[in-house]
Amino acid sequence: MASVPRPTRCEYRSAVVVCCSLAFAVMSSGLAAAAEPSGSVLIRNVRLIDPEGETDYIVVNLLVREGELDIVTKDEIKSARADLVVDADNGVLFGQLELGEPPSFLIFDVDPREDPQALLDTKTHARFAMRRGEIVKNTLPAAAGVQPELEEKKPTSWFAYTPPPISLPVSRDRAKRWNYWQGKSVSGIFLGALLLDSLRWLSVDEETEQQVGPLEDSERGEIRGVRFGAIGTLNFKRPWVYTVFAATNAFDRGFDSDSTSDFSFLDYRLDIPLGKRLALSVGKQKEPISMERIMSLAYEPQQERAAVSDALMPSRNVGLVLNGTLADRRMTFAGGVFNDWYDAGEDFDESGTQLVGRVTALPLISDDESALLHLGLGVRYTNAGAGLRYRTEPEFANSPNFVDTGVFDADHAMLFNFEVSARRGPVWLAGEYNAKKVNAADLGDPSFSGYHITASWIATGEMRAYNRRSGVFGRVPIAKPVDRGGAGAWELSARWSDIDLSDGAIAGGEMQILSLGVNWWPAYWGSLSVNYRNIRLDRFGITGRSDGLMIRLLLMLE
Repeated sequence: MASVPRPTRCEYRSAVVVCCSLAFAVMSSGLAAAAEPSGSVLIRNVRLIDPEGETDYIVVNLLVREGELDIVTKDEIKSARADLVVDADNGVLFGQLELGEPPSFLIFDVDPREDPQALLDTKTHARFAMRRGEIVKNTLPAAAGVQPELEEKKPTSWFAYTPPPISLPVSRDRAKRWNYWQGKSVSGIFLGALLLDSLRWLSVDEETEQQVGPLEDSERGEIRGVRFGAIGTLNFKRPWVYTVFAATNAFDRGFDSDSTSDFSFLDYRLDIPLGKRLALSVGKQKEPISMERIMSLAYEPQQERAAVSDALMPSRNVGLVLNGTLADRRMTFAGGVFNDWYDAGEDFDESGTQLVGRVTALPLISDDESALLHLGLGVRYTNAGAGLRYRTEPEFANSPNFVDTGVFDADHAMLFNFEVSARRGPVWLAGEYNAKKVNAADLGDPSFSGYHITASWIATGEMRAYNRRSGVFGRVPIAKPVDRGGAGAWELSARWSDIDLSDGAIAGGEMQILSLGVNWWPAYWGSLSVNYRNIRLDRFGITGRSDGLMIRLLLMLE
């Protein structure tokens, strides 16, 4: 038989979903009755395609506990940790493995890449099959015992509600990287990112210049942000995860950030597991409200968040967040209390205190999870201890503020956030509405509001993953990166956003923005994007119009 070119790691990942779906479909009619309770399952001596490409395969052991993937390791795992222990006898695994998720995979007695007939004749060649954590087929023999003194390695999954500033997939081969360290008590990985912007105004009318002043100074290239830090574990019996990130010209700010150039700590927090479905995060972190706010800006479809998200919600705050999941992980909940007195260098009583909460649900989700509907509701209360001010640029970071309430006193304020997202394969539609109710009788108890509607299509066919732990979508996966002979991943996006900061005695302005964007991810280490925006501003009794173009280069160390 002629030799078959071996797929790259990402070509393999891209084909896995199709192959497994086909195989499970072929098996389902004849094997439904063969399904059995999984309990805790230990599979020894299974071959995986080497993700680093250094060898054809790596031989690992894996443990599925309570329907979720718990461990993937080259080291031994004690038999006592599983109800069922089987030996794959160097069978080849086809499927996707993500720690903390219900796995779906098949183990073949031949490599399906070299003998594609195995995918069609699963009755003969599939020795083991698991679908969403439940065993569908098992003809593997029971495994012999191992020496009890051998210890297993324990990779950790990300259990926190909000990911680190640069979100990482769990990698069993992380130890091969120069920026990773492993100790008995502490382990971690050093990360960094560089974001470069270049803004060009295509047209600015006289009315806009009367409203916000001349814009020539903002028409330039700049370093949008330099970010660096580390994430890792404190290796207790149930490991804690630490995150420490700093930045200059921080590119994840909100209304609470007055400076765009000073060095600052974005994150310093500990994530402490309190159980399988519960965790506590302590320190400076994102508040648990709004999918758009929780997602990393580096992975958003557009270069900047919608104007209403930056104007009415902060980027980060100092506090405590308790979070968990319900209803077989089809619902999430999170609640926190915040006060940035420590970060702001103020007395606790002088700084505002906030109470924040969010719940999400998946009312609709397909069996293969390629189609889903997400709903979310968030609430944020502040006692306005340090006064209030809401303002934002026209979704160009270099630009001056276009809408601005100025600083004003209030008794308290409430924000209500409503979110909806629908994803089907590479297409994602999302929208959020925010309403801010301010208790300030002298100003007429003003109300501010805004919304955005965003559409994304990954033209190369990849699908953003959905994180059931935090109720947010992740980065664009890359099936064929350029360093593996591909063209990278291409995403097209569009957004309409609206914000109104004028009510009562406050005249902050009203702004609508139409945005179009193209994102190219050549590989996981960076992206190049172009965004066009058409802006309408109503302020001071006149209406101004402008439009511009932003080019952005993002480079990341992971």
